[in-house]
Amino acid sequence: MQIKEAIEKARSWVQTIAQKETGFVGAYLAGSIIQKSFDEVWPIHSDVDIMIVSSNIPELKIGKFMYDGVLLEATHLDSTLFCNKEMILSDYHLSYSFAHTLFLADPENSLTPLQKEVAEDYHKEYWIHRRCQQIKNKINSGLSSIPEEKPFHEQVMGWLFPTSVLTHLFLTAALENPTVRRRYEAVEKVLETYQMEDVYQALLKEINAVSLKKNDVQMSLHDLSDTFDLAAAYAQTPIFFLSDISLSAKSISIEGCQTLIDKNKHRESIFWIIATYCRCHIILATDAPEIHADRLPYFKKTLALIGMYTSEDLFRKAESTKSNLPYFWEKTEQLISIVTKT
Repeated sequence: MQIKEAIEKARSWVQTIAQKETGFVGAYLAGSIIQKSFDEVWPIHSDVDIMIVSSNIPELKIGKFMYDGVLLEATHLDSTLFCNKEMILSDYHLSYSFAHTLFLADPENSLTPLQKEVAEDYHKEYWIHRRCQQIKNKINSGLSSIPEEKPFHEQVMGWLFPTSVLTHLFLTAALENPTVRRRYEAVEKVLETYQMEDVYQALLKEINAVSLKKNDVQMSLHDLSDTFDLAAAYAQTPIFFLSDISLSAKSISIEGCQTLIDKNKHRESIFWIIATYCRCHIILATDAPEIHADRLPYFKKTLALIGMYTSEDLFRKAESTKSNLPYFWEKTEQLISIVTKT
């Protein structure tokens, strides 16, 4: 399937389903698809991200689902986020996709003029710096609020995500997409481009991934695949990421990681392997506690690869990363300066 076909199917879903919702304002594409040309082949381990701007936000995210042979992921965004260009330009999650997007629907023509304004100012140094400052604050806040009272697998999630957001500092500084699953692969390319390979090694060091062996990561993914299948089978409780742990989404989490390993990007794959493990165990701990207990040793075996055995290890590493934030911020400012002068 070509990119243009996947886009048309996304447009069809919007026009058939989403546009009929109460409060619908518009819909646009986000994620990796907006970086590709129409004639490229759409990879099977990707989904089409659709942002639905609405004044009526559902309690639960729609998430991933199959539609006419393509995997879509729909996310509702509050229309109040789109009041003016300044709100969008200062938000690093919103700004990239909105500045580069293709609209699937804009019935009142309320978003298209705003998008043109955002695209015009997106590259300006002031806004790049604002977005990176937002990321810096997010990292510091996340690493300072790892839940002490939560189970270990939730603490791991609380440590992993804010630590990995360090990659978004440099992706955002370089005006690239702050992607989710493939953030380490993406930031490696950026830092190589600007001859900042030492910074990339420092990013890997923050998740203890520098010395990972390919065979060990491959075994972890094999074990995760079994846990994933069980979590998908037993999942019942509504959780915002529930659709990510489903058989229709397995090609993204499991096969996507396998693709990275096959390219000798096993260090880059460990982030999403651990993140997916955490999500699986959050589901199993609630909906299948016995299976959660049975599969926990495999999760801990993977964490052992990066030297994380206890909650104390997580909190200690979080404090270490916070102490290294000035270094990463200095390098971010250097990159902003380079990017805005080219």
